[in-house]
Amino acid sequence: MDVAGQQLECVRIGTDHPGPTLVFLHEGLGSVALWRDFPQRVADATARPALIYSRAGYGRSTALAAARTPRYMHDEALVTLPALLDALGIVDSILIGHSDGASIALIHAGARVRPVRALVAMAPHVFVEHLSIANIAQARHDYESADLRARLGRYHLDVDSAFRGWNDIWLSPAFRDWNIESYLPGIDCPLLLIQGRDDEYGTLAQLDAIERQVRSRVDRAEFLDCGHSPHRDQPLATLAAITAFVSSVS
Repeated sequence: MDVAGQQLECVRIGTDHPGPTLVFLHEGLGSVALWRDFPQRVADATARPALIYSRAGYGRSTALAAARTPRYMHDEALVTLPALLDALGIVDSILIGHSDGASIALIHAGARVRPVRALVAMAPHVFVEHLSIANIAQARHDYESADLRARLGRYHLDVDSAFRGWNDIWLSPAFRDWNIESYLPGIDCPLLLIQGRDDEYGTLAQLDAIERQVRSRVDRAEFLDCGHSPHRDQPLATLAAITAFVSSVS
């Protein structure tokens, strides 16, 4: 899709299914391919259509033209995502976001850019924690000194654009004050919050902040033996939680 001058890689599943479209928003180093078969499994289990796309700088989408700013998730939530949904004629959506994607979903819903049926936030960030910065710095070391670059290269046409675009802004001093809690009181759709107890990029304080400030129904799932990616670390439990939630809201 050509959206705001960018070519975005998109995949649609089950377009003949009824009901709201499940819109999958990937993590800070994610892409269509890095979701693997999880969106297909959710679409099959819920009998709902789905959209998966790679943001600019990721997957097979257009590489970044400039360094990201601390508002890059705001730009995605308030400009690119609405434009993409409009272009595809999607007017009824359930957002399913992971990490950065979950934060983008929260901004989008909280700003009330357009109606959102419901929202699933896996390992969301609403403010910056020391734990996040420490492990993102470790990721830079692994990218430069270990095999992370080679592993990510299988999923991104421009792997340096994907990694540097995410890593550099998160480690920038300008990002330390990033905070999207002001959007939380504007969220009026049901939420499902999912996080691993062993998440290396965030603590349960993120979920606590969301639950405390939104005005709508909040369901919460915390998984043991689970890090930052519940859909990979605990796929069956994550699939069951999302399926039950989607069934309850659509």
